[in-house]
Amino acid sequence: MSEPGGLRGSTLPVPEKPTKEDGPGAPGPADHRFWSARRRPAGVVAALLLVVAAAFLYDVAAVRAHRSAMAWRSGLARQLAERPLDDTWVLAGAGVAAALGLWLIVLAVTPGLRDVLPMRRTHPDVRAGLHRDAAALVLRDRAMEVAGVQSVRVRTGRRKADVRALSHFRDLDDVHADLDAVLTDAIRGLGLVRPLALSVHVRRPGKKG
Repeated sequence: MSEPGGLRGSTLPVPEKPTKEDGPGAPGPADHRFWSARRRPAGVVAALLLVVAAAFLYDVAAVRAHRSAMAWRSGLARQLAERPLDDTWVLAGAGVAAALGLWLIVLAVTPGLRDVLPMRRTHPDVRAGLHRDAAALVLRDRAMEVAGVQSVRVRTGRRKADVRALSHFRDLDDVHADLDAVLTDAIRGLGLVRPLALSVHVRRPGKKG
């Protein structure tokens, strides 16, 4: 799929929250962020729950078969019954469990995929995203085309592109104005749902030695 500015948008197989579309090309709620599948955290939690559940199930089945309970479960039950709630180990365990639970909640309610910038839809059934590194590379290449620019460093965030250029000739104000014009056009050509705010800094190279 060809996108504005000659870029190729990458369609990502990620879940979307169900939303009502306003029509092709219209930025709606579904165009804001890509949602991560969170496969690794979900896999870790599922594996831990499986191990714990299997261990308890085996022990309960062994007791039902008139065998003695495993030592670890008996010890755990005794510790839970005898330790006071203000015990250091109880408080530490509760704190760890609360921290893990909060982490899982944060993962569940946040989109993730911060490196992918949503692009405008040209087809209602296709979503495209541009990685921030790719956007930075495009802006850097366009900035290097400006006369007087010796080198450029570009950093792109989710909302802002920070450009720092070194100019070895021409007036700095003229270079700055040209960079503003060229990069503003380049950002528009990226076809993003939310165009990046532009910050340009131009200076002379430092003296060698």
